[in-house]
Amino acid sequence: MISKVFRAIILGPPGSGKGTISSRIVRDFKLKHLSSGDLLRAQVRNQTAAGLKAKDFMEQGALVPDQLMVDLILSELKGLSSADWLLDGFPRTVEQAKALADSIALDTVINLDVPFDVIVSRLEGRWVHAPSGRVYNLEWNPPKEAGKDDLTGEPLTQRDDDRPETVLARLRAYQEMTTPVTDFFREMNKLEEFTGTESDKIWPHVHKFLSSKLPPKG
Repeated sequence: MISKVFRAIILGPPGSGKGTISSRIVRDFKLKHLSSGDLLRAQVRNQTAAGLKAKDFMEQGALVPDQLMVDLILSELKGLSSADWLLDGFPRTVEQAKALADSIALDTVINLDVPFDVIVSRLEGRWVHAPSGRVYNLEWNPPKEAGKDDLTGEPLTQRDDDRPETVLARLRAYQEMTTPVTDFFREMNKLEEFTGTESDKIWPHVHKFLSSKLPPKG
């Protein structure tokens, strides 16, 4: 087993506010935020044995196999044996979850439970100015003139990924994949679920929970 410090995982469907909650956890508790995608890209960039194998799958547009993903992530985590961290984007399958739990003493798994209809509505209202990347939301950050970028006056567009039917399909796929993972961590008594419709309402509960596990750091 890797030596014990504070290790947490955060789970949540696309559009659940996972990025917002993660950034606040990092800010207040000084955990190192680890994205599985970033870790994977680092292994590929550094041309490790596992990274080179993963690159072959990625270039073919195929999913990286469970065991290879486990090898990649654990290889990175072993270099962080004295760090407190928050892992995001892994594990995605029960096999990955079991391998991680067998290798590392996890403290908690935070699961954001946001109703699908709320996520669909939230993303449906998101429009972007493609050339600059500026993002608007019709509910809480609307453009000054409907359908136009504030600075250039150019038309706004909606990403295909933000269309309601696409969002709902992604959410259902996420649920099908991750329900066994959350069930696994629940059986381990590691899962802490936070239900709500807005990050600002969920965050105080996450903060209170983590404050009971480790002190906030200014």
